[in-house]
Amino acid sequence: MNVKDLFNLKNKIILVSGGAGLYGRGIVAGLAEAGGTVIIASRDLEKVRNTVEEFRNDELDVHAMTVDQKCHESIMSLKGEILRQFGRLDVFVNNAVSRPIRSLSDYSAGRFDESMRINATGAMDILFEMSDLIEKSGGGSIINMASMMGMFGPDLSNYEGTDMGYPPPDYYFHRAGIINITRYLARIFVKKNIRVNCVSPGGLFSNQPERFVQNYCEKVPVGRMANTDDIKGLMVLLASDAGAYINGQNILMDGGMHA
Repeated sequence: MNVKDLFNLKNKIILVSGGAGLYGRGIVAGLAEAGGTVIIASRDLEKVRNTVEEFRNDELDVHAMTVDQKCHESIMSLKGEILRQFGRLDVFVNNAVSRPIRSLSDYSAGRFDESMRINATGAMDILFEMSDLIEKSGGGSIINMASMMGMFGPDLSNYEGTDMGYPPPDYYFHRAGIINITRYLARIFVKKNIRVNCVSPGGLFSNQPERFVQNYCEKVPVGRMANTDDIKGLMVLLASDAGAYINGQNILMDGGMHA
């Protein structure tokens, strides 16, 4: 098959949870630019609709739906709506994340429990329900979004000279979990003709304090933080036939920081 055809996502129905966020927008753009029909689902339907409108202005096939990941009934409603509107699902990008703990000083048992309800239990719930749709569609691809913070301990020197505080413990906890469940499901879901992979990005520039950016970039061989274009190609690879022999992998995308 021609390489252009391998990367082509035409006629693929793709769900991206949390697709209106920073990395989410890059993911959605890349998949839609490759020809995919992309559904964005999030709790904030108004924000999703505004995001979809921007993509449609660029003539991309993007659609808005709503889901509250901590609520099983909401996930089932999303599942039914995808089936009603599109009749199938080929790719699921498990990207939504909630950050009730912004730094270590915010920690409490209650906030940790809230984080796990969305980022662990909820992430698994939506993953299994969407895998059911993909299986019934003949198979496809699941891409879990994790983080380098699920692979390594925090580099506290990045925060020197800032008032950002130490990073939150829950994020390290559930991002590590999503990496290893990827390996588990890659073996389990092969019987459903579903590949399961994971992407662990490094830091994305989002107007962090200047000192943090300086501290961070000094450790990155490419000399900068990630931008929203950096993730596009990798997501298209894992979603398309070009990645047909990639399964059970966690791909670290950090500009060489941990090389």
